[in-house]
Amino acid sequence: MSFGSRFGAFTPARIVAGEHDLNGRNIIVTGGASGIGLETARALAGAGADVMLAVRDRSAGERAAVQINESIGADKVVAGTLDLTSLSSVSSFVDAWGDEPLDVLINNAGVMACPLDYTSDELEMQIGVNHFGHFLLSIGLARALMNAADEDRAARVVSLSSIGHRRSPIHFDDIHYRNRPYDKWEAYGQSKTANALFAVAFDERFAEHGINANAVMPGGIMTPLQRHLSHEEMAAMGWLDEDGKPVEGFKTPEQGASTSVWAAVAEELEGEGGLYLEDCSVAMPWTKDKPNHGVMDHALDPEAAERLWILSEETVGATL
Repeated sequence: MSFGSRFGAFTPARIVAGEHDLNGRNIIVTGGASGIGLETARALAGAGADVMLAVRDRSAGERAAVQINESIGADKVVAGTLDLTSLSSVSSFVDAWGDEPLDVLINNAGVMACPLDYTSDELEMQIGVNHFGHFLLSIGLARALMNAADEDRAARVVSLSSIGHRRSPIHFDDIHYRNRPYDKWEAYGQSKTANALFAVAFDERFAEHGINANAVMPGGIMTPLQRHLSHEEMAAMGWLDEDGKPVEGFKTPEQGASTSVWAAVAEELEGEGGLYLEDCSVAMPWTKDKPNHGVMDHALDPEAAERLWILSEETVGATL
C-alpha cells in the first residue's frame, strides 16, 4: 500500500492538526514532557483534544502541561505518572485510567543507545521500555480504546519506531542479551523493529473492533533521546557539522511530531493499520541508495509480529 498526504517531511505538527476539531477526544502521549512528545501533545491539544502526558517524572510532566496550556490559551493538558521501566507502574497507570474512552494512544517515549542495563523486571532496558512497557500499556488500555470506537470515534494506536530498525530484527533466542555480547545500536534497532511489529500484530487483533495501529518514523531530531550520546560520537556519525549544529535534513521537534499527529488524525488513514509511516506518508521499501528512509521487510513480517506478540504476553504476564 502506498499513499501519502499533502504534508511533507518538514511540515510543522500544528499545521497537520490545524484543520481538525478534536474537542471531546481523549489522547495519551507517553514521554510527553519534552522533545517530539511535547510537540505532539501541543499540536493535538491546540486542535481541541484533551491530552494526558504519561511521564516518568511527574513534576516535569506538570511543567510541560502548564507550558502547553499557556501556549494554546486553554486548559487541555494534564500529566500522569507512568514509569515504563516498571510493569507495576504501567499497571497502576492503566488502573487509574479505567474505562474512560480513549481515542488515541501515542506510544512515544523511548530510550536510545544506552549502556547495558535492565528494567526492574529484568528486561533489557531498550526493548523493555520501548516495547514491553508500551505493550502492557496498550493491551491494558484496549478496553478504553474500544469504548471510544464503540462511539464511532475511530480509535487509534501510534507506535513510534525509527529507521534504526534496519540495524536488527528480533533475536528471539536471546532478546535480552543474557548470553550474547551487547551492542547498544543493535539493541536499539531490535527495539524499534519491535515497535513496528507491535503495530502489525495489534492491528490484526483490533481492527475488527474499530481500532487501528500504525508505526511511525519521526525522522532525525535532536531531543533528550540523545542523552546517552556524546557530542564527539554524534559528530563521528555525521549528525553534527563542524560547528556542532545538526546537519541538513534534521528536523525541529515540531516537524518531527508531524507524522505522529498525522497518524492520529488523518482521514485518509481511517480503517488503515499495520503500516509504517514516515514524512506524513506510507513509507516505501528500504533501499541501499536511500539508507535513512523506508522500511525493511523484517519490521512488517506478520509471522515475526505474531511470535513477538506471544512472547510479549508471556513476558508481561498479561493476555487479552
